[in-house]
Amino acid sequence: MFLLRDINPLSLKLLNRIYRESRHHQVRQRAQFLILASQNIKNKNLMKIFKVSYKTMYNWLNRWEDEGMIGLYNKPGRGRKETFNSAQSAQIRDWVKLQPRQLKQVVQKIKKEWSINISTETIKRIIKKKRMSWHRMRRGVGGKPDPIEYKEKNEKLSELKQLEDEEKIDLYYLDESGFCGIPCVPYGWQDIGEYLSIDSRRTKRLNVLGIMNRQNTLHAYVSEQTINSDVIISCIDTFFAVVEKPTFIVVDQASIHTSNAIFEKIEEWKERGLTIFELPTYSPELNLIEILWRFIKYQWLEIDAYSSWQSLVSSVEIILKEFGDNYVINFA
Repeated sequence: MFLLRDINPLSLKLLNRIYRESRHHQVRQRAQFLILASQNIKNKNLMKIFKVSYKTMYNWLNRWEDEGMIGLYNKPGRGRKETFNSAQSAQIRDWVKLQPRQLKQVVQKIKKEWSINISTETIKRIIKKKRMSWHRMRRGVGGKPDPIEYKEKNEKLSELKQLEDEEKIDLYYLDESGFCGIPCVPYGWQDIGEYLSIDSRRTKRLNVLGIMNRQNTLHAYVSEQTINSDVIISCIDTFFAVVEKPTFIVVDQASIHTSNAIFEKIEEWKERGLTIFELPTYSPELNLIEILWRFIKYQWLEIDAYSSWQSLVSSVEIILKEFGDNYVINFA
């Protein structure tokens, strides 16, 4: 039995808190040891509980007697030394960014450059500390916007948002998207080694035209037919039959948004208080309705929505109808 001097109630309370809440396993272990030792648990039982030698427990006790709570923590310089210094870790991160799906190639580079043999698991630990994670990539656009035009349009869009916040204008975002029986595969919690399957089949395409604002108001047109410029014109004229204040509609430069038919309506719409605001090319991130399409495809559509064409259509229509009530996006 260790000769442990009495632990006062305040210290015992703090030890219990450290045992429950500390993020360091060794610290929790030492705190639990002191709690049990204060309860006169026999040495042989303590050795079985913590799977350590008598000498290790003796050292824990000595540090507690000499240093108090500080003695629970490892001294600087203790433990296994880092395999890589900060510069090497940064270099590993750069290599991973060049080969984001091929960590084995990074392993070979490390061996070649520094003659160090490590596993891909070690690389994962390093890049996680560098704030990298394994997650789905996104499809990119086919080019880059003109930087000057992008800057000007982005600044103008910020001004329009400010005017909307001041209730001087209405600001909407227009775009189209499609849904079919081949799903966008989402992430989801699953048992390790098991994979949930989502029904996938070739079906017709359900096309949706949406006109949305940042207050979660959505005007939507759904059709199995192709959406063209005539459909867009008809929807704008229908959804904005009455314009109470200057209204701006943000669109990208897809061909159906820049056709002659649309161009011929520009002046008529301006006279009614409707202005079409064209985004620069290759800048989908400026059109907020793109966020709505991602939410629907990757978060809101249930797995069983793809069980049949009728189920898919019904699920999409319910989400569109209940957007703003049961389905909400915070655009702040």
